[in-house]
Amino acid sequence: MKSGRGALTALHLVLVWAYMAAMVPTFGFGLVLTGWGGGTGATVPVLALGVPLMVGLLATAGIPARTVVPLCGSGPKRLGWAVLVAVLGTLGVLAGLAAYAGNVDLGSAGARIALTGMPYALAAAFFVPSRRVRLGALAVLAAAVAYVGFVGPAQAQQRQHEREVARYRERPELLYLGAAPAGMEVSRAEAGPGFFTVDYRPVHQGAEPGYAGLTVRPPFTPAPRCPEPAEEGVTCAVDASGEMLTVREFSGGVRAVTLVRRYPDRDVEVSSQTLDESGLRHLLDTLHPLSDAELETLMREQKIDHQN
Repeated sequence: MKSGRGALTALHLVLVWAYMAAMVPTFGFGLVLTGWGGGTGATVPVLALGVPLMVGLLATAGIPARTVVPLCGSGPKRLGWAVLVAVLGTLGVLAGLAAYAGNVDLGSAGARIALTGMPYALAAAFFVPSRRVRLGALAVLAAAVAYVGFVGPAQAQQRQHEREVARYRERPELLYLGAAPAGMEVSRAEAGPGFFTVDYRPVHQGAEPGYAGLTVRPPFTPAPRCPEPAEEGVTCAVDASGEMLTVREFSGGVRAVTLVRRYPDRDVEVSSQTLDESGLRHLLDTLHPLSDAELETLMREQKIDHQN
């Protein structure tokens, strides 16, 4: 491409981009504003004014290229060219809006405004009878499709995942987990503003009953102590370290055992009707901070929730 024709082509594409980068956000804002205030019917006058204005601006941007782009050689052809670019560019803008609604990062507000003119400039580039220009436009289009369709969504998903992890890590002093008792696994966990609970159930549910629960919370003031007077059918004892053991006797020989152990910055309670005291002590003895790998597993298996 000769230098003179190259300069005209560059001016042509820059004008298309600049006009649309100014026009499209203003047009879109007008549609949203009138639609919000007066419903769908109120947008008709904006469309009736905005669409011809868009086509007219594009036709103006085609004037410098009348000796370069065959479709811009005359007024009627240039008008048809403007309609084609407007349609193709608007489809690109709509695709970008869909990507943005899907949390794909398109940069700052200024960058997003600038990007609104790119689909129109790309569409105009495909009408330039230059192999170099068309290949360049094709490369840009391929890069945009790859980012919007694959790279951007993957990054958006990663950012969402990081936000979820940060929510669970808001109270790290409460995120503790005990080793699952024999034959059991973590079936559910929940993190709240002042607690962390974990439910353990049999690996093969339905084969045999079983349940153990663990709750981590800020320390009580004063320290846990047995209720007075003692409840009927309830045995309670607090040892020298402040650990409280409560056993409730039910009909049929069922016993509900609860252990509460105090730490400097948290109280941990474990309870079960199927594990005995030694089983619950083992659960407490294996207490450890919830690791990143364990949190990732719980999130991947959808076994953990967050409560505000």
